[in-house]
Amino acid sequence: MKKTCLVTGCAGFIGSHLTQSLLDAGHFVLGVDNFASGYVHNMDGFIDNAGFTFYERSIAEEGLLAELKQAHPDLDVVFQLAAVVSVPYSVEHPELTMQINFEANRDMLDTAKDLGISSFVFAGSAAEYGNEDRLPVKEEYAQDAEQLSPYGIAKYKSSAYIEDSGYGCSLRFFNIFGPRQDPTSQYSGVISRFVDFGLAGKNMVIFGDGEQTRDFLYVSDVVTAYLIAAGLDEQGRGPLTGIYNVGTGLGRSVHELATVVAGLTSAPEGIDFKPERAGDIRHSRADISKIAAEGFKAEVAFEKGLARTVDWAMKSKS
Repeated sequence: MKKTCLVTGCAGFIGSHLTQSLLDAGHFVLGVDNFASGYVHNMDGFIDNAGFTFYERSIAEEGLLAELKQAHPDLDVVFQLAAVVSVPYSVEHPELTMQINFEANRDMLDTAKDLGISSFVFAGSAAEYGNEDRLPVKEEYAQDAEQLSPYGIAKYKSSAYIEDSGYGCSLRFFNIFGPRQDPTSQYSGVISRFVDFGLAGKNMVIFGDGEQTRDFLYVSDVVTAYLIAAGLDEQGRGPLTGIYNVGTGLGRSVHELATVVAGLTSAPEGIDFKPERAGDIRHSRADISKIAAEGFKAEVAFEKGLARTVDWAMKSKS
């Protein structure tokens, strides 16, 4: 059954992939973005799609969802990805971060529930766990965690509000990577920065000894998790409620990552090690048993995802 879906942050790295997948599956998509961190060119593949309607708006605008529902009565699924996405920016602008990353989410969730929208899926974050040293990280660990930034605090408050409401779900994603991730931004992931170094023929730069580990998840698997959460996957198990970790359940070292990326690019074999940055988390790996019970499994192997990311980066630079 084809649905009318709202994707906020549709011009972002992840939102654009989700929007494209929904359209490819025959759904109708309303896209919202104010380009605070998204890019028009990320929408090149679908901006002219007959099933896509774009609104250059902010999720902080009062009454936005009700207005969209009135204009599009069939709207029945909300993917809430729009956010202040930079941790350093959140430290400098804590009030704005709380307004966008918690208050706007809270109001949108309440409105969606009142309007009878069947699925509400929020983009949570592993930052909700702070510097958690119990591995793998379970969903309940966030309850006694000390989040390290206004970004993490606001995301946690949103996830907790969703869980307490009994409506909608929050997907706590770990380290996402893939095509369209901007290596020049201050909030870019380590993979996109390594790819940028490699294609420029520069040494990889690692802060610390490189033995710190992360749970790296390819963007198409992220999209799969969103579809499952909304009840739009092939199994159609119905919309999820509550909080779910989303990752691979595997930890990869930053040194291993640098070595693989160097082999896929023209980077020298040498690695420049620099002092460890204050506040960096040593190890991060998700317990994914809860989302796995709903049918999720990461399908794209680490090396294959890296190869696809490098290939896209090479084409985008040509």
